[in-house]
Amino acid sequence: MKLLLTSNGLSNDSIANAFSELIGKKPSDSKIAFIPTAAICDRSDKYWLINDLYRIKEYGYHVDIIEISALTPEAIEDVLISSDAIFVGGGNPFYLSYWMQKKGLFYFLPKLLKTKVYAGISAGSMIAGNSFQLSSKALERGILEESDYDDIGPIGESSAKTLNFVNFIFKPHLNSMRHADERSEKYVRKIAAKTDKLIYTLDDQSALKIVDDKIEVVSEGEWLLLNNG
Repeated sequence: MKLLLTSNGLSNDSIANAFSELIGKKPSDSKIAFIPTAAICDRSDKYWLINDLYRIKEYGYHVDIIEISALTPEAIEDVLISSDAIFVGGGNPFYLSYWMQKKGLFYFLPKLLKTKVYAGISAGSMIAGNSFQLSSKALERGILEESDYDDIGPIGESSAKTLNFVNFIFKPHLNSMRHADERSEKYVRKIAAKTDKLIYTLDDQSALKIVDDKIEVVSEGEWLLLNNG
């Protein structure tokens, strides 16, 4: 399985080169299926989503936008089969999980990723991990028990199930100025002490390039690995 887990997408050349290496083709020959679903439930300005998409296009990729809540499972699978990489954008991870399950992606993504690349941005990276325990919305409630997570997202459209592609928590936006207190290194270290789960927390200039069990940090910024003994 080939994964690229990021906080901020293709935010620098190092991350973009890692993505291209995973695909094994030139960007101009590569088709990307971009899933923006995590952002749909939020009615705020989507400048960041536009920026994420623009950066992918700027590097020369062919991009198709796949809003999974509006399509049948069969239509979604057909599009993903014809793509080289599946790029899952940021937003609300609980909403994303709900729709991924409802549309069958938890079932057929693992099969597709035998030959395709999975890339995530923020929520899209978090759902690849083994828990939403350190998501912003969980921390806002002070929740640390997994059984309490399912109702954090929009009413009737929320789930705490993750894809479990990797055996750690992905915590995005380390030291970001947005929600600065909750994303500072000091706070993340404090919260990490309350769980025994392995945690990777990366800033917006860093990514994890994963091939099967091999994890490589690609960074022009800052990152931490916590609870690794």
